[in-house]
Amino acid sequence: MAEHQGFLMTHPGQRWAIVVSRFNQRVTDRLLEGAVDTLIRHGVPADAVDVFWTPGAFEIPNMVHYLLNGNKKYAAIITLGAIVRGETPHFDFIAASTSSALADLNRHSNIPVIFGILTCDTMAQAEDRADGKAGNKGAEAALAAIEMADLHYRLKD
Repeated sequence: MAEHQGFLMTHPGQRWAIVVSRFNQRVTDRLLEGAVDTLIRHGVPADAVDVFWTPGAFEIPNMVHYLLNGNKKYAAIITLGAIVRGETPHFDFIAASTSSALADLNRHSNIPVIFGILTCDTMAQAEDRADGKAGNKGAEAALAAIEMADLHYRLKD
């Protein structure tokens, strides 16, 4: 039986994309910092990371679709956002449609699309998941991206 797995290894020449929402930027800035720091600590040059800002989380799948069909090829695309429940059902629609669209894009692509979008009941929960109290989910998304990109890299040989 053959087993395959990715490791926390990056490879020369790889480019990385991060698509991040400006909405709730107090949180998404910290997610972005965690993701970029993690990529750099694992050998990715800062100039090999492209960051694309969207107005909100709902627009992230559109940008991912654009990148998947563009001229640049990325080792992985990391998505970052913070959807926080409010007083209306808006949260449910945005969280469900965004996660579903990203799952579809990931499923139909040979480039890993990593889900790093927080879906929290309160802003305090979102902040805890971005500032280290409950880890930095941006950093965790970057680790998943590195591992998946390495697995894809290994399967090409």
